Amino acid sequence: MKFTKYFLASRNRLDRSIIKTEWIQFVIDHPIREAVQADKRIRRWAKIPEMNNKILRVILLDDAETVHNAFFDRSFRD
Repeated sequence: MKFTKYFLASRNRLDRSIIKTEWIQFVIDHPIREAVQADKRIRRWAKIPEMNNKILRVILLDDAETVHNAFFDRSFRD
């Protein structure tokens, strides 16, 4: 898995430091939803059972493998 410098810097935030790499990989491999942004970045969402089914959003660069951002998405609606 590849990461942008932005992602690596954001992992120091308390709310982001709890996000496990295996959860990010799970979202990449098993999204419940996917959307492509205007800048061609790819957004993927999945429920994380270990976090009471909170929704983790992962944003990938347009290569579909480099992680740019990951956070629990409180505004996600089914």
